[in-house]
Amino acid sequence: MVLLAAAVCTKAGKAIVSRQFVEMTRTRIEGLLAAFPKLMNTGKQHTFVETESVRYVYQPMEKLYMVLITTKNSNILEDLETLRLFSRVIPEYCRALEENEISEHCFDLIFAFDEIVALGYRENVNLAQIRTFTEMDSHEEKVFRAVRETQEREAKAEMRRKAKELQQARRDAERQGKKAPGFGGFGSSAVSGGSTAAMITETIIETDKPKVAPAPARPSGPSKALKLGAKGKEVDNFVDKLKSEGETIMSSNMGKRTSEATKVHALPINMESVHMKIEEKITLTCGRDGGLQNMELHGMIMLRISDEKFGRIRLHVENEDKKGVQLQTHPNVDKKLFTAESLIGLKNPEKSFPVNSDVGVLKWRLQTTEESFIPLTINCWPSESGNGCDVNIEYELQEDNLELNDVVITIPLPSGVGAPVIGEIDGEYRHDSRRNTLEWCLPVIDAKNKSGSLEFSIPGQPNDFFPVQVSFISKKNYCNIQVTKVTQVDGNSPVRFSTETTFLVDKYEIL
Repeated sequence: MVLLAAAVCTKAGKAIVSRQFVEMTRTRIEGLLAAFPKLMNTGKQHTFVETESVRYVYQPMEKLYMVLITTKNSNILEDLETLRLFSRVIPEYCRALEENEISEHCFDLIFAFDEIVALGYRENVNLAQIRTFTEMDSHEEKVFRAVRETQEREAKAEMRRKAKELQQARRDAERQGKKAPGFGGFGSSAVSGGSTAAMITETIIETDKPKVAPAPARPSGPSKALKLGAKGKEVDNFVDKLKSEGETIMSSNMGKRTSEATKVHALPINMESVHMKIEEKITLTCGRDGGLQNMELHGMIMLRISDEKFGRIRLHVENEDKKGVQLQTHPNVDKKLFTAESLIGLKNPEKSFPVNSDVGVLKWRLQTTEESFIPLTINCWPSESGNGCDVNIEYELQEDNLELNDVVITIPLPSGVGAPVIGEIDGEYRHDSRRNTLEWCLPVIDAKNKSGSLEFSIPGQPNDFFPVQVSFISKKNYCNIQVTKVTQVDGNSPVRFSTETTFLVDKYEIL
């Protein structure tokens, strides 16, 4: 007997599960199974049918067929016995003889088929042996797991005991005013393994935070150490030297105001159980004489669900983009539903989105060389004068709906020529003498503050002031794609959600 393949197929010849025991291509086996229903004679009951090259041995199973494909010189009696064993195996793994059930347990069936036939020849096994072989039950594995669980329980008990001892030792030392014992001699006598020691340390830190020990008394007498913050001549001279090099010196009060502003700018977002992060990044390269060389923008909607009861939801997307972006949904998202109704939902509505993980459900891409798409145009115009160069640089916001925050336009400067002489400026500037750059800083650029200019003079050549680099951050996205509503799959009841929108610069250069 030489068995070529064993398959479960529909009455139309569509293969659901097929296991080839000799080398055969997919096209070959699909062609053989597609030809099988056409070879059967209607009205006559047979268990096999032959062609010029192969023999089909089959058994109907409700709406399906269990088919064995063999050579014509194989023993038909052995083939029928093998077919009966194959037919008995399928109900062992599938509760119903339906296409979906067979597809769901396809790998279990393939493993069972391999126990019946090896390299085209029948193995001497019965149904009970097949069940035992596929389960791969091992007594040694059970013993190993039991021993490992016992060791883990003992290690946890030892960990808790040691943690209590260390806590008690620390309290006793604090009462006596001594230094609390450390973990230096803990390694050899405690539970072995770095991970267990780390767990003990983590437990102690969480349960009993150590108090801050008082600073030791300083010895009396003069000290030659550097006194930080001293108001001496050396400090004043050092500050004056930094100012002469063009450094911006910030007072302590200014530093406090800056840190407070940073805290206000980075206030945490009130995240609901359904939270969406809409992020866009832009890469743009322009020529100094005008013309957009390349602009590429990538955007994505990241969904995060923190409550599993909101796992089965749909997102209503409003796309008002008119620039021609290319949209792409996640493979598990129903693409037809999104195309027809702009709804983001899973292909299987009975399934839920993952909980407590960021899932990218929709992404888009825009690539263009159209100059009108540039969000912020920069025009840098250096002109030679008798003492060096007079540089005029200006910006203009082309997208009125955008609001750009923390805009920094960085202009390179020639090295070794000192600080630039600033003429007119909208906003503020910083001169970095170490990196030889001039940073033009603008807190906000929006429709009310669409344009501005900077003029300065410095020795150098026109080519010294390129490439100009731009960075900014915006809470409004460029492509105007938003999630306006979130509803439950069942009942379409609205769900509260929060949104975080960010428009960032990956690369923005004027060459």
